[in-house]
Amino acid sequence: MVVWIERKPGALWAVGRAVNPQHRSSDEPRADDYVFEGYELEDALEQANAVLEDDCEVLERDGRPAKVRPFVRKEVLGPLERWFFGRGSSESGSNSRAI
Repeated sequence: MVVWIERKPGALWAVGRAVNPQHRSSDEPRADDYVFEGYELEDALEQANAVLEDDCEVLERDGRPAKVRPFVRKEVLGPLERWFFGRGSSESGSNSRAI
């Protein structure tokens, strides 16, 4: 499973979730992969972390413990600022989580 946060045209934040994306014929997300679209980053972070928590609970019930770090604001804004403004922190951070 992969959960991600992305910035879409029109100033939308989007949260996506895909199961077994490595078995797909294309790397492009499908419309039904998206679980949230909205204008507030905090809402996107909340939704992405809720999806992560839900997926981890299912894995733990199946006897497969999963330890995944939550998404944080700084991690999402750093790459966005570097792309948009040509500046930002020197840390590179992924905006996706694979479980």
